[in-house]
Amino acid sequence: MAKIQFLQLPVPPPSYFAATGNVPLAAASLASCLESKEDPVTGITPQVVSPEDTDSLGDLALIDRIVKEGPDFLGLSLYLWNTERSLYIAKEVKKRSPETKILIGGPEVNEDNPYVLGEKGYDIAVSGEAEHSFRNLMRTLLSRSPLDGLENVAYRKKNGTLTSFGKPTPANFPLTDFPSPYTTGHLKVDPRRSTYLETVRGCKSQCTYCFYPKSSQNLRTLDIPETMKLISDLKEKGARELVFLDPTFNHRPGFENFLNAITEINADGQMSMFAELRSEGVTPKLATKLRKAGFTRVELGLQSVNEETLKRVKRYGSPHKVAEVAKMLAGEGMELLLDLIIGLPGDKPEDVERGIHFFLEHGLGEWVQAFPLSVLPGTAMRRDAEKEGLSFMPTPPYRIIETPTFSSRDLTESLYFAEDLLERRLDEFPRPFLCNATVNKNDRIDIMLGDTENLSFKVGSLPWESRLSDWSGSRHHSVWFHTKEFSNDLSRILGFIEERITAEPFCTIDFVIPLESVPKSKEIQKLVTLLESKRESYLSRTLAHRGENLQHRLVFVFDGNHGELKNWRNKELDSTAFLIFERVSTSKIQSLDPSEEVFYLLEGEKVDPKDFAFLKENMDPEAITFSSRILEERWSMEVLGYGEL
Repeated sequence: MAKIQFLQLPVPPPSYFAATGNVPLAAASLASCLESKEDPVTGITPQVVSPEDTDSLGDLALIDRIVKEGPDFLGLSLYLWNTERSLYIAKEVKKRSPETKILIGGPEVNEDNPYVLGEKGYDIAVSGEAEHSFRNLMRTLLSRSPLDGLENVAYRKKNGTLTSFGKPTPANFPLTDFPSPYTTGHLKVDPRRSTYLETVRGCKSQCTYCFYPKSSQNLRTLDIPETMKLISDLKEKGARELVFLDPTFNHRPGFENFLNAITEINADGQMSMFAELRSEGVTPKLATKLRKAGFTRVELGLQSVNEETLKRVKRYGSPHKVAEVAKMLAGEGMELLLDLIIGLPGDKPEDVERGIHFFLEHGLGEWVQAFPLSVLPGTAMRRDAEKEGLSFMPTPPYRIIETPTFSSRDLTESLYFAEDLLERRLDEFPRPFLCNATVNKNDRIDIMLGDTENLSFKVGSLPWESRLSDWSGSRHHSVWFHTKEFSNDLSRILGFIEERITAEPFCTIDFVIPLESVPKSKEIQKLVTLLESKRESYLSRTLAHRGENLQHRLVFVFDGNHGELKNWRNKELDSTAFLIFERVSTSKIQSLDPSEEVFYLLEGEKVDPKDFAFLKENMDPEAITFSSRILEERWSMEVLGYGEL
C-alpha cells in the first residue's frame, strides 16, 4: 500500500504565542477526495501532517519527520505565506529521499508564476481547483502510466525541465462528490481553533486583483440540508467559531433560508461565525438574521473610495453603500473588517487619504485595515500588469512597488498617513521571544562566548555538545549570545548567525545580545547588514518597507540600572533595524513611566494584580514583554488578543 503525506504550512505569526490560524482544509480535502464512497482511489493511504506539528516544528524537524516516515508521495499546498518554505522543505526532502514523489498545488501554482515554476525539488505541479484533477493524477501515478496530457498537470521530465500544463479544465463537480475532511477524520475539530469550511465555490464577481474568478465563475453550492448536516456535526465535535471561506457569502442562492437554517442549529448561541460579504443586497432584515444566526465578525471590502478605480478593477459598488451596511452590522453588535487597498490601478495617494477620512466621518475608523496591493498569480491584474504599468515583487508577497500614479515612496507614506489618521499601527509588529529557557523545549539556545576553549552552548539547562547547525529549533526560537567583550566576539557572533539561518532559513529567529557596554555603531551595522542580506522569504519582505524584519530579529537587552546604556538606548529610539529592551524587575513595575516610548523586559515569575492592571491601562502593550513564559502567554492572550478565537 502506497503512502501519501500532505503538508500545508501555516501563516507565519509575528510572535511566539500568536495563533497561526492554521487549519489545513485544502490538504485534508485532497486526502478525503481519495476516499469517496462511490469511487475511492485504491492502493494508497493518505495522511495529513497535523496543525499542532506544523505550528511548532522548525525546518529541520519537519524535514527529519517526513524523511523518517518515508511517504511514497508528498503533497504540498502552496499559498502566498508558505510557498518559499514549502519549496525549501520539498528540495531538502528530495535530497535525502530521492524516491519520494513530490507534488505541489494551490493558488501559487499557475502558468503565470515563473517564480514557482522555475524552482526545483518537486516532480509534479497541479493547477486550479484540484480534487477532480488530483484523483486522475493519483490513479495514473499508481498505475505507472504516462502523465502526458493530464488536465491541469505539469511534470518534470528526466532532463529536469518542467512540461507545460495539460489542458486547463475548470472544476465543475458538485461539492457533494467528495466527503468533508471533518467526517473522514483527516481534519479534527479543535475547540481552541477556528473551524474553516466551504459551502460555496466559485465567485460571480470579477475583481481583477482576486484569484477566485479564475478558479470558477459558476457558483457551486453545498445545498442547505447537506450544509446543516455538516454544521451540526461540527457543533457536536466542539466547534466554537465557524469561518466560512465562501468567496462572497451572501451571493449564495437562497441566502435568507440558509441563515434561517443556521439560526435553528445555533439557537443556543454556542458557535460564533465569520464571513465576507458584499454590501449590495444587505438589508436591515438580513443584518438581523446574520446576528441571530451567530455572526459576530464580518468583512466588507470597500477597497477604494474612487468609483472610477472600482470600475477599472471590476469591483464596482458604492462606498456609501459599504458605509451604510457597515453601520447596520455594527448596530447588530458585530465586529467588522473594512478593507482599503493601497496602490490599485487608477488610485492616487489622495484617494487613500479620502478613504480613511470617509470611514472616520462615518464613525467606522476602528474597523479599517489598509494594506498595499499584491499582484497575485492567476489574476487578471497580473495578466495586465505590464499594460497597466504595474511594477511588483516577483516573489511573495508580490507587493506592488510602483504604479503610474504611486511612486514607491508614495506607497509607504500612504500607509503611514493612514496610521496617523487612525492612530494605530495597521500591520503586525515583530514581537521577539525573550522568555527564559526551560527543560524539554527547543525554542532557546544560549551561546556562552569566552575564549575558544570556554565556548559552550546550552539548551534549557543542558549543554549542547554538537555544532550549532545540527541543533533543531522550534518554528520560532531565540539564540542568545552572552559576551563580556562584544567587540572581540563580534566576528564569532556573525558566524553563528549565518550558521543558524543557513540551518533553518524559514524559522522565525530572534538573535539576542545582552549588553554590558555601549556597542559601536559600525559593529551594530555589521549585524544589520548580515540580516538584511538574508531577506529571502515572504516573512522577511513583508515589513521591508518599514525597515523591519518579521523573520530574523536583532534584539539588544540591558540592565535598567546601567545609565550609559540607557542614554545610548534613548538615542536609538527611532531604529527599526533592531530592538532594545531594558531589563526591569516585576517588583518595580509601578516605577515605569508610560510617557517614555521604550521597550521593557520584565523579569520575575509573578506580578501583583495591581501591577498587571497598571501595565494594561498605561503601557503600550507591544512595549512590554516578560521573561516568564506564563506571564508572556497571559499578556499575549489577555492584552494583545492572540487567542485563536
